Amino acid sequence: MARTVWDSSVGKKTVMAVSGLIMLLYLVVHMIGNLKIFFGPGEFNHYAHWLRTVGEPFMHYEWTLWLIRIVLVAAVVAHAISAYQLSRRDIRARPAKYVHRKARASYATRTMRWGGIILALFIVWHILDLTTGTVHAGGFQEGHPYQNIVDTFSTWYGNVIYVVAMLALGLHIRHGFWSAAQTLGVGSRTRDRALKTVADILALLLTAGFLAVPVGVMTGVVN
Repeated sequence: MARTVWDSSVGKKTVMAVSGLIMLLYLVVHMIGNLKIFFGPGEFNHYAHWLRTVGEPFMHYEWTLWLIRIVLVAAVVAHAISAYQLSRRDIRARPAKYVHRKARASYATRTMRWGGIILALFIVWHILDLTTGTVHAGGFQEGHPYQNIVDTFSTWYGNVIYVVAMLALGLHIRHGFWSAAQTLGVGSRTRDRALKTVADILALLLTAGFLAVPVGVMTGVVN
């Protein structure tokens, strides 16, 4: 039964929708946590430490954080595989390009695939930069996320990578949220306008919220 659902296009779209909403929920929480940086290094570093102790003493140190990471990795992999396979099916279904020159979809829709690739590459860079410190500019300081973030956004390339990725994220959320609602049967003629408005607001708030951190570093508000 599960194999039959997965093999169908509807099943893959449902996996994409559910995994996308899981990642969206994480992004909202992650953005709120990021904004704590404006309260100073003490507050932000304490928050980062708290993330590793959530659930203690029932959960061991970092167990809850690792559980969240595992769920996110599963969601990202499921989302990416579903998107790739649906894309291949779409290409096979119409190998010839549309004759009509007029665009049939919004800018966000037409850039979903490239946006997904940009975000996938950004996730790898972001982990290597601020989690493992492998590609971090300057000396990576374990247990001092505030300073590590300031270091990253004190470089021109750190800002460029982050800004491009967040703009791609905004477009991805704007189309993805509405598309997920349609897939899960929430959309309707009377609700579509409201759903698109919610998608626009979510995309705008998340993009602005995430970009506030590098802007804060560049303007000296965060230092």
